[in-house]
Parts: sequence; C-alpha cells; structure tokens
Amino acid sequence: MKKMVDIFKNRIFLKLFFANFTSHMGSVIGLTAFMFYLLDRFSEQPMYASITEMMYSLPTLLVFFLVGVFADRMDRQKIAYHCDTISALLTLVLFGAIFIGWLPLIFTILFLRSGVQKFFFPAEQGILQGVLSKDDYSTAAGLNQMVMSLFMLLGNAIAIFVYWKAGIYGAIAVDLITFIISAILIKRCVIPEEVRLPNGKHSWKDLNIQSVTNDFTEGMKYILNHKLLLSLIGGFVVFGVVNGGFAVIPIFILKYKLAPGTYEEYSIILGVAFGAGVLIGSIMSSMLAQKFTFHVLIIAGLVISGTFIIAASFAPTTWTFLSIIFLAALGLPLVNIALGGWLPSIIDPKMMGRVQGWINPLMMLSQSVTLGAIAFTFPSIVTVEMLYWLVGGCLIIVGIFYTIILPKYVKEEETQPAVLNG
Repeated sequence: MKKMVDIFKNRIFLKLFFANFTSHMGSVIGLTAFMFYLLDRFSEQPMYASITEMMYSLPTLLVFFLVGVFADRMDRQKIAYHCDTISALLTLVLFGAIFIGWLPLIFTILFLRSGVQKFFFPAEQGILQGVLSKDDYSTAAGLNQMVMSLFMLLGNAIAIFVYWKAGIYGAIAVDLITFIISAILIKRCVIPEEVRLPNGKHSWKDLNIQSVTNDFTEGMKYILNHKLLLSLIGGFVVFGVVNGGFAVIPIFILKYKLAPGTYEEYSIILGVAFGAGVLIGSIMSSMLAQKFTFHVLIIAGLVISGTFIIAASFAPTTWTFLSIIFLAALGLPLVNIALGGWLPSIIDPKMMGRVQGWINPLMMLSQSVTLGAIAFTFPSIVTVEMLYWLVGGCLIIVGIFYTIILPKYVKEEETQPAVLNG
C-alpha cells in the first residue's frame, strides 16, 4: 500500500494515470452503450454488435507499422495529446453520423477514431517507463489493473444508465468530455526531453518510407533476438482471440440463452460480478507480485481463468453463471500485473515504442479474426457454449506453453541480465 501512495507523489505519473482513466472511461461507456443501441435496434442481427467491436480492433492492421516508430522517433507527449484531441473531433462527427442513421458512416468514424487511439498507448507506456523506476513498474501495473477492474465493475452499469437516461447521444457526449479532460491533463505534464524524445529530435521529413520500414524491421529483429521477450509476445496472439471472444460472448449468453427478456439488467450485474472479481484479484495479485516470480503468476492466472470460463458454459442458471464468471475474473489480474511489471523491465527504453508496435497488431489481428468469425458463424454454425470453450481453451493452452518455455528463458536472463538492454 505504501508503494501505491508513494508512486502518486510522482506528478507526471499522477496526471498520466488520470488521463488514461478518463480517456478509457469515455471509450468504455460510448462503445458499450452503442452495442446496446444496436442490439435494441437490430435485435435479430447480433452480427452488428460483433462488427462494432471489430471497428475497435481492425484499425491496428492499418497503422501497426507506424505506431511504434512514431512513439520512438517523435515527441511522445504530443502524440498522446493529439490522440485525444483528434478523437474528440471525430466524436463530434459521430453525433451527426448517428443522427443520420447510416451504419456504414457510423462504422467508418468508429474505425477512424479507434485508429487514432492506437497511437496513444505506446506513447504513454514509453513516457511511464521513463518517469518511473524499475521497482515501480509492477506497482503501476497493479494500479492500472485496479482501474480496469473498476471499469469492469461499473462501466456497463454506467453505460446502460447513461443510455437509458440520455440515450445514445448522452453516451457519446460522455466520450467527448472525457477525451477533452484527458488531453488537458497530458498537455499540463512537464516531461523531460530525454523521456519525450528518447532517440533525439526528428522531423516529419525523417519519417519517410525507408526510415519507417527500417525502424519497424529493427523492432522485429530486437524481438526475435531475445527469446524471453519473443515467448511472451507469442502468447499475446492467443490473448487477442480471448479479448475478441470475451468482448461479446457474455452479452450473447445472457440475451440468447440465460436471460433473453432481461439481459440488459443482468448485464449490469455481470459487470459488477466480473469487475469485483478483477478488483479483488488485483489487490491479491499486487501482494503476490512481491513474493512470486512473474512467470509463476502468469501461468497460474491463465489456468485459473481458462478453467472457470469453460465451466461457465455449463451454467444452468444466470446466477450460477455470474458466480463462475466472478471466479474466472480472479485469475486475470495475475496475468496482467505480471506482464505489466515484467515487460518494461526487460525492454530497452529506446525500443519500447517499436516493441509495443508489434504487440498490439498481433493481438488485434487475432482479435479481429475472432470477432469476424463470430459475426458470421454465430448462431447459425457455432453455439454460445462453443465460444466459451474456445476462449477458455486458449487461455489454458497458453498456460501450458508458458509452463514449458518460460522457466528456461528466465534462467538464461538471470545468467545474462544485461542482454535485453543492449
């Protein structure tokens, strides 16, 4: 607890923390409310809900080769700031698109806004890595995980409440306000130049096709030359499948199996159950991170969550399902906090953007493929139970893979501690 209090004394971290909080809050509320809007308006076409989630993940495939290069070559603070301001402008345009009611235009704007937001995380992570000490990485990861758990705990409830009381336009207005607040917080940060520009000053003229290609290739070589990092990133491909599936299957099992007439009300309770599990798991994981190695926490979290997600598919009642989802959520923070504390400590700060530039597209590619497959196969070909088996099975498979691979590479890292930084 003392570490959490101390880390907030870092004013840059404090502002970035709340900037990330507000920006993410708006995205969660707006996206969730829009999904319910589509499910209400096009009840017989659940594919639209999957397509909405795809508009969040697909843009990565368009900008993946630029995201990391920008974060390493350009001013990281300006990148994060402009991500919020441009997202706010696109949100204004989204108002008009929803008013017109033309779905292709709405999905296009969601696609563009999501593409802009993809530049935010690598830039923010690069700044945090530069303003925190190594001992603070796992603490910061724990705090971020707790915030994410609060979104899970309250996000659906807030989104549905806003949607019920103010409609889809009210939810989009929340998006707009939070992006503006986030931009203001980032603008007010006083960040050292060596953190904002870890590789020195570069102009737009320096970012030609050849330089971007060279930097992107350099990031790939950096990952391939470090077996521990490569092994961890390999698991992110499967995490994308999990994220894609879990973005829609909890709502699907409520609407089409367990509670067809009251799925909106139960989705609020679902958010509370899942969020409470992640919040409790986050507190436990933050303490366990001080006592156990990162790879042990990751493996345990994957197996626990995967097992309970598969079990959730067999739940005979809504309340049994919610109880199992709570248990599944307990294991996820073990994975997220361990990875959040581990990756910054083994990646050269000058390469953070380019490494993140590979992680995100790999996840989003598998996430987009998963959502696309769900959109076109559910419910005509696959059942909602099968989707739970897929998601839970993927987590267990990665847990087995890490059990075999990670201990060996951790020992190699301990014998050669300077390799990843040079």
